[in-house]
Amino acid sequence: MGWDNAPSHICRGGDLRGLAFCCPPIKYCPIHKALAVLKMSPEEFIKIKEDFGKRTKLGLGSNTCFGSLVWCCKITKPCPYRDYELAKNNISPDEYMELKKELAKEIIKNSQFFKEAVDVFIKKGIPKDIAEKCILETGDLKKAYELAIKMIDKD
Repeated sequence: MGWDNAPSHICRGGDLRGLAFCCPPIKYCPIHKALAVLKMSPEEFIKIKEDFGKRTKLGLGSNTCFGSLVWCCKITKPCPYRDYELAKNNISPDEYMELKKELAKEIIKNSQFFKEAVDVFIKKGIPKDIAEKCILETGDLKKAYELAIKMIDKD
């Protein structure tokens, strides 16, 4: 489906990558805890998503709840507004999920959390490229560290 290990939504207990499926942080919900972990303000989060939408097809979707596919939920959650816009704009579910995966990476990469986590991994002897890849692929520090150790042990 374009993103094999896609996380659950943040409001359903998903990891940080699930921010790609979040609505704008208008009311208090679990998104605020996730943004606090990333050390990112709601305004920074909104800007990252809107800028990503301007560069990709996720900026389309004027008939969705918040006027852009960048704010829409995971493809496995039924939504007639999102699905209408995907069909109208000739975006397959796989392409949609690939774009959401790239958006998740964009959000995490632009956080203070990411910079600090990479530095910690480097101090523990994990090469920067492996640290970055593992954090972006898992959205979870414990899982990222375990994956990094496995990758290093293979070499």
